[in-house]
Amino acid sequence: MYYCNHDLFNPPLMGIAGRTFTNTCLECLNLSSYNYLGFADSQGPCTDAVKDCIQRHGMGIVTSQLDAGSLAIHLQLESIVAHFVGAKSAMCTSMGFATNSNTIPALVGKESLIVSDELNHSSIVFGMGVSEATIRVCKHNNIKDLETVLHDAISQGQPCNCGLWKKILVIVKGLSMEGRAAQSQYTVDLKKKYKFFLYVNKAHSMCALGPYGCGICDVMGIDPAKDVDVMMGTFTKSFGSAGGCIAGKKTIIDNLQTQALSHVYGEPISPPMAQQIILSICITMGEDGTTDGQDRIARLWDNSTVLRNKLKRMGFIVYRDEETPVLPAFSRECLDRGIVVVVVGHLATPTVSCRVRFCISVSHSREDIENLNRDPAKELGDKLGLKVS
Repeated sequence: MYYCNHDLFNPPLMGIAGRTFTNTCLECLNLSSYNYLGFADSQGPCTDAVKDCIQRHGMGIVTSQLDAGSLAIHLQLESIVAHFVGAKSAMCTSMGFATNSNTIPALVGKESLIVSDELNHSSIVFGMGVSEATIRVCKHNNIKDLETVLHDAISQGQPCNCGLWKKILVIVKGLSMEGRAAQSQYTVDLKKKYKFFLYVNKAHSMCALGPYGCGICDVMGIDPAKDVDVMMGTFTKSFGSAGGCIAGKKTIIDNLQTQALSHVYGEPISPPMAQQIILSICITMGEDGTTDGQDRIARLWDNSTVLRNKLKRMGFIVYRDEETPVLPAFSRECLDRGIVVVVVGHLATPTVSCRVRFCISVSHSREDIENLNRDPAKELGDKLGLKVS
């Protein structure tokens, strides 16, 4: 399947991942980057601060963080991340995938149980496999099924009559491929009942969900310091940078800093990348003395709401399970019209349940969205039979 549609993936692109960028020959409207709050744009306070940081610290420190590889800016980054997500402590890694895949094996091992949402990211699936823990899968965002899986696993204990579980870790997604937010409050209620450790993947929700951009916990009104043991986030989305973070109780983070392989052997986030993250968080929280962060969050939700409502009025299925598999044609036709979108297929989705993602940013103008709905989306929806009403 990949070789039949390889032109849809890994496309050659030039320029900044802002409102527009260029492929090999055509300037395109960029609806494929997770630049939610526009911090990846080539102009603005973040860009200026990164330039100054390069002059002070260079591009990297060329050693692992455990081997005396922490600069003051790394400590500042960990402190502000913990403050932002409402945790006691945090650690950062230079790769988002490794944040999950290297953290999970450091949290659980043999004689432990992991209960995982069926749609968890491949980095989580990889980390669970490495951990050697027993794995049980629950239906996506289904609290009733989660409780059933927990009840059965706890009542039966370890396989071969090996006794009670040493540790139980439940891993849930903050925001799914379908755009559904996790039922975090109900999960917290189960946590209090069954006494498991809760791991929340906030990769897409950080800086994008909640009135202050703090993510899924902000939306659901739960206390991250009290109700969540481990929070994972990435800096490759709203922050316009790279890497990931783990936040939680100080005792957990202190242990991970000596056990998680990405922290022990990997290089830390490069100083300019760290500076980009620090300032984008400061702006989002309003600690730069302006309302720029709140204005960006408001524009993001305004753009998203306008696009979603217009697509629904035209008859498209938006954020639902019954998706059409006619994505290769859709992506190519969009590209011919100067629009780059994200198509997500197998293995990230079931073979016949592919997805199209329109990644909206504050960098997009209302005119961009109006033009998208008036011409390409309407025309292609009719041409390819993608509408349902």
